[in-house]
Amino acid sequence: MAPTRPPLPAESAASPQAHETIARRQSSRESAARTYARSLPVVPVRARGLTIEGADGRRYLDCVSGAGTLALGHNHPVVLEAIRRVLDSGAPLHALDLATPVEEAFTGELFATLPRGLADSARIRFCGPADADAREAAVRLVRAATGRDGLLASSGSSHAMPGSGAAWETRAVRLPFPQDYRCPFGVGGEAGEKLSVRWTETLLDDTGGAGDPAGLIVEPVQDEGGVLPAPDGWLRSMREITTARAIPLIADETQTGAGRTGAFWAVEHSGIVPDVMVLSKAIGGSLPLAVVVHHEDLGTGRSAEPEGTFRGNQLAMAAGTATLRHIRENALAERAALLGRRMLDRLRPLAREHDCVGDLRGRGLMIGIEFVDPGAEEPTAHDTGSCRPGAAVPGAYDPGLCGELDLAALGAGPDHPAAGIGPSPASPALAAAVQRECLRRGLIVALGGRDSCVVRLLPPLTITDEQTEAVLDRLSDAIATVSRTAHRIPHPRTPKEEGVASPAGTP
Repeated sequence: MAPTRPPLPAESAASPQAHETIARRQSSRESAARTYARSLPVVPVRARGLTIEGADGRRYLDCVSGAGTLALGHNHPVVLEAIRRVLDSGAPLHALDLATPVEEAFTGELFATLPRGLADSARIRFCGPADADAREAAVRLVRAATGRDGLLASSGSSHAMPGSGAAWETRAVRLPFPQDYRCPFGVGGEAGEKLSVRWTETLLDDTGGAGDPAGLIVEPVQDEGGVLPAPDGWLRSMREITTARAIPLIADETQTGAGRTGAFWAVEHSGIVPDVMVLSKAIGGSLPLAVVVHHEDLGTGRSAEPEGTFRGNQLAMAAGTATLRHIRENALAERAALLGRRMLDRLRPLAREHDCVGDLRGRGLMIGIEFVDPGAEEPTAHDTGSCRPGAAVPGAYDPGLCGELDLAALGAGPDHPAAGIGPSPASPALAAAVQRECLRRGLIVALGGRDSCVVRLLPPLTITDEQTEAVLDRLSDAIATVSRTAHRIPHPRTPKEEGVASPAGTP
C-alpha cells in the first residue's frame, strides 16, 4: 500500500479544520523554542503587501513584517519578478563565494546606498544568512584587525544578550544606553547622554577598566530592546571616542537598515560613518541574507576563514537587489519618516488618555508603546531603570566615575526621575493583553523591551495612507479596551523582581 502523501498547501488551506490541525501539529512536532507562534496563533496561507490571509479565513494587517525582513511587505511584485528571472535563467541557485552576475548586481546596488564616507573605501564580506552570523563575522573581523579580544556593547541591545553569538562569547562589557523614560542614571535628556559618554571614557581610560577592546557595537535603534532610538549626539560622541582610541565602531543595522527609520541607514540621522556595518533582514528582500560591510583597512588581517556554506544564496541576492533599488528609486525612506511622524502624532493622545501607556517612541516606521502598571506601589530601581547617587545597583551613578555634573543645567528638572519621580513598573501583562486585542481586530503586532512590556510596530515601507489609518484605528481601540479592564488583568512579578535570571534572550 502506497504511503499517504501529506496534503498540498492549497488543499490544506481549503480545509475548514486547517487552522486547528496545522497549529496543533506544529505544537506537537516543534520544540519549545517557538516564539511568535505562542502569542500569534495565525496560520498564514496567502499574503500580499500588508495583508495576511489565515487558514481560518480571516484577514490580518501585518505590522511585524517578518521582524523587519519584509521591507516591501509580502510578495511584492518587484521581488517576485526578480526571483522568477533567476529561476527561469538557469543560473545556479547556490554559488558559495564565486563571482556571479547576480552577486555583482547586488553588491553594486548595496554600495550605491551606503553612507558616502564608507562606500568610497568599503569591502563586503558575505557570511551565513542570519543576522547572528553577520554579528559573529563582524566580531571576528575586528578581533583579527586589532589583535584584541574585548568588546563593548550597550545594555538592552540584541547582541548583549546570552545566546547572541560570538559578540557575547568575547569579554563583552555593557555600557549604559541613554534613554529618557528609563534612564540608567535616572536623569534622562542631555544629562543622561553626557553621563553615558563620561562613563564610557572613564571605563576605557582607567586602569582596570575595559582596556583596549576590539570594537564597540551599537544599534542606532534598539528594536528588540524596546524601540529605543540612540540619541544622535550620543552616537556622535561614541564615534569621537572610538576614533580617538583607534577602536572600530560597528553599527548593527540588521533591524534599522533599508529605509526603516526614515533614512536609508539609521546612522545617517546622526551623520556618523561607522567602520563596520552589520546588515541582514530587509537586504535579502524576504529571503535569508546577511553581510558585513567594512572599511578596507580592517580586511588586511589574518581573518580569512570561510564565513559559512550558504553565503552564496543567489535568489536572496536577486530579491535584495530588487528591494534596495525599489526603496531608493521610490524614496520609501523619506516616506517612512513622514508616516512615522504621522503615526506618532496620532498615537500621542493615548498616553494622556490612558495611564497604562507609559511611553511612546520610535523613528520612522519603528514604533514602540511601553505599557506600565499605574496602580503599582513605589517603583524600584529595576522598574525605573534609575541609578541614583548611592544606589546599590550595578551601574549606579558614581560621581567618582562619571564626575560631578550640574544635572538641572543639563535638563534634569524637578519632575525628572533624578528628583525622585520615576516611571511606573513595566507591565508585560498589559502589553500582552493589547497584543491579543489587536489580533482579535485583525492586527498583528510584536512585543519586546523590558520583560516584553513594549508593543512594537514594524509595518512595511509600502503601507498606504488608508492602511495606516486602519492600523491606528485598530490599535487605538485595542488599547482603549485593555485600559478599561486593566484593573482585572493580573500583573505577575517579573523574573528579575523575583531575584532570578530571565530566560536567555529575554531583553
